[in-house]
Amino acid sequence: MLEIYLFRHGETQWSKTGKHTGLTDIPLTKDGVVQAKNLAKLVKGIEFDEVYCSPLERAKETCKAVHLLDRAIITSDLLEWDYGDYEGMTSVEIHKTHPNWTIFNADPKNGETSESIRDRAERMQKLLRNKKGKIAIFSSGHFLRCFGAHWLGFPVTYGRYFTLSTASLSILSFEHGNQVFKSWNNLPC
Repeated sequence: MLEIYLFRHGETQWSKTGKHTGLTDIPLTKDGVVQAKNLAKLVKGIEFDEVYCSPLERAKETCKAVHLLDRAIITSDLLEWDYGDYEGMTSVEIHKTHPNWTIFNADPKNGETSESIRDRAERMQKLLRNKKGKIAIFSSGHFLRCFGAHWLGFPVTYGRYFTLSTASLSILSFEHGNQVFKSWNNLPC
């Protein structure tokens, strides 16, 4: 049976301060490195059949901390949402000119559309859907939330209903032929 392990990267300075971090390639903080190393404890002893990783440094550092970077296939389909003009801004700053805006209710100006996110999620899921075994994916929060929503057959904008902490692990699988969450937003102790 297929199990897809979704690893969200550890803390960055921008995730710590609530800034939207799309394609800006910033590293993990010292705490983020520790968080990523703690993720390895959640999967100790698990043999992964395949590993996929975003090309962003924060995802690669997390993948390395889990001792899987040397086997990872790097793919731009796992990049975080491109926030366009909202890159590096907090929600509070954005709300000054666009009240109630979230990435899930309106595409960012000069950024990536939810349709593009759906297409990337679909390409990855089509690649993985008929495989067996355990597959690891390392990426970022908003993309992984959309990936999870799409896995369940919902519009990617339903990712708004799934919180996802930094340095978290979620598992997607099947039950009675249905695509399901086996677990979501697990954090190391």
